[in-house]
Amino acid sequence: MKLYYSPGACSLSPHIVLREAGLAFDLVLASTKTHKLADGTDYYGINPLGYVPLLELDDGTRLREGPAIVQYVADQVPTKNLAPANGTLPRYRLQEWLTFIGTEVHKAFSPLFMPAMPDEGKQIYRDRLASRFQWIDGQLAGKAYLMGEHFSVADAYLFTVTNWAKPMNIDLSAYPNLVAMRERVGARPAVQEAMKAEGLLK
Repeated sequence: MKLYYSPGACSLSPHIVLREAGLAFDLVLASTKTHKLADGTDYYGINPLGYVPLLELDDGTRLREGPAIVQYVADQVPTKNLAPANGTLPRYRLQEWLTFIGTEVHKAFSPLFMPAMPDEGKQIYRDRLASRFQWIDGQLAGKAYLMGEHFSVADAYLFTVTNWAKPMNIDLSAYPNLVAMRERVGARPAVQEAMKAEGLLK
């Protein structure tokens, strides 16, 4: 398998999950600025949407979108318990979290990265993120991870997108349960390996 990624982007989530799963894969750097690979290949020829992540399976099949990729990876190694079994209510809870993180957190960060977005517009999204972080913090009360006591692919996704808080000058200290959960995820060996591989940790 090949994972097309850009350092620190949302592709860090499936990168973490692949390492948690213990599956063999190659990392392929796909610049989100130039949309070219290291050898000059046009990334749009691989993913017409131009963004990461993209997972290419050994037979050449390509899978886009982080929440789909992490569930696919989790289902390859059910004994690792990275996602509940398909068809169970806990699996739908996981999908609920992945959807919430994608639409309410990930996409609320996007305007903050846009230089053309006026400050007043950015403040609207900062306020939205604050309300979402407050809700997540409440959901994490008394729990180690989003789904309870066990790490899941949703935690990898939330960890990845909340990594953007610091560069965007968003203080997470008002959300102690979220901060504690981030520390637990960040200490996991697979997470450390993924971040080192992407040059995010020394």
